[in-house]
Amino acid sequence: MFDWIQNIADWTVFGVLNLNQESHLAEALNFFIYDSIKILLLLFVIIFFMGIVNSYFPIEKVRNYLSRNKLYGLEYLMASLFGVVTPFCSCSSVPLFIGFVRGGIPLGVTFAFLVTSPLVNEVAVGLFVGLFGLKITGIYVASGILLGLFSGLILSRFKLERFLTPWVKELLANAQKEEEAFIAEKTPFKKRLPVIWAEVLNILKGVVPYVIAGIAIGGLMHGYVPEVFFEKYMSKDNLFAVPTATILAVPMYSNASGILPVVQVLVGKGIPLGTAIAFMMGVVGLSLPEAMLLKKVMTMKLIGIFFGVVTLCIIFSGYFFNIIL
Repeated sequence: MFDWIQNIADWTVFGVLNLNQESHLAEALNFFIYDSIKILLLLFVIIFFMGIVNSYFPIEKVRNYLSRNKLYGLEYLMASLFGVVTPFCSCSSVPLFIGFVRGGIPLGVTFAFLVTSPLVNEVAVGLFVGLFGLKITGIYVASGILLGLFSGLILSRFKLERFLTPWVKELLANAQKEEEAFIAEKTPFKKRLPVIWAEVLNILKGVVPYVIAGIAIGGLMHGYVPEVFFEKYMSKDNLFAVPTATILAVPMYSNASGILPVVQVLVGKGIPLGTAIAFMMGVVGLSLPEAMLLKKVMTMKLIGIFFGVVTLCIIFSGYFFNIIL
């Protein structure tokens, strides 16, 4: 889907700058260019699309329906399943997260999507089948969906909306006013576009610096932090290998497809599968670049709570994998 962006990154780094393909700088810069273009493009498209959706669908009614009707956790499961079919890494999922929050979707439901989306997608599943077989793939997919579901359920109990940043609260207020004005005046789509476009630019202006900073950190980690550095901390003799692997994974940054070959190498060197998968989940589900992006929409306290809950769920999954496999 994004091959043309990779071609631009390759041409810039290896053609224009003429950097050595094996160098850490080339790898970090290539990663930075590719992810910057991809995420900013996704951010633009998603915010514009959600702006159109929000201008026609009553935000307050959606919010009220989800808060008043007992769906017995179905909304969290649906959000997790939607995360499965969106082939995004953790940073690419943040634009949709912003769109969901702006659209009035409860925060716990939105978190369920944010957790599952980077962990499970069709490309990662295909690679998982080839590397580890159907049984382990099935368990991994189920655990990824359940991880998002339970994380969302747990986080929803804390009533965390108060920890959203003033910037997000202002977006919500503006979206509500625009919706009421559109409904009252029965504004045609052609006349709604300038308002939607202005809101898109406003959101991009607020988010772009955080996107660039987050991707820059990710690029440095991707290019300069060797995966073999972590091997000695994940041996099967270490009782705390799973939490150690999960915590050490946070500085890394990759999508599920990129980290799976590393997981295969770790397992081949005797690292327990559950520990290796916990490391993978930590890499793709939690990262410093993701935290940088989320800082625009969440206070540090909320980011800490989110990372803490997901980390605990990943650690539990790692131990569970080690027991059953």
